[in-house]
Amino acid sequence: MYINKAIIYGNLTRDPELKSLPSGAQVCEFGVATNRVWKDKNGARQESVDYHNIVVFGRQAELIKQYLHKGSGVFLEGRIQTRSWDAQDGTKKYRTEIVADRIQFGPKSGSVSGVAYEQKDSGDKSEKSKNKEEVPAIEYPEEEINSEDIPF
Repeated sequence: MYINKAIIYGNLTRDPELKSLPSGAQVCEFGVATNRVWKDKNGARQESVDYHNIVVFGRQAELIKQYLHKGSGVFLEGRIQTRSWDAQDGTKKYRTEIVADRIQFGPKSGSVSGVAYEQKDSGDKSEKSKNKEEVPAIEYPEEEINSEDIPF
C-alpha cells in the first residue's frame, strides 16, 4: 500500500488565480507559506519558511477565489504531484504542487482562536491603529445545519 498525503496549515502568499480548463472545469492556483521554529544547540531561536504551490479544482476553486486573499490562513489536505512540460526554449520544466482535496478557511480577520469578535469604535484611535492597514474580512456564507441531516 502506498500513501501520498500532505497536510498543510499556513498563510496565502498571493491572491488566488482562477482559471478554466478547456473542459470548462474551474482550477484555482495559489501559494501557501508554512514556517518552522526551533532552538539550535546553542539555544538560539531559528526559523525557516517553506513555500508550497497549491492547486484546487471544481467548486472549491471558486470558493477559494471568492473568500480567500493574500495573508489568509488556510488548512488543507491533499496529495503531492509533480508535473513536467517542455518549455519554449527546449528545456524540460518541473513543478511540484499539492492538489488539495479538503480545505478549511482559517479564522476570520480580527478574531482570536477562531472566535470572531468585533472591536467597537470609541472615536479615539491610537497612533498604532491609524497606521495599521485594514484587512478585508472574509464573508462566510450563512448556513443552517439541520440535525436530521447528520448521518450518525
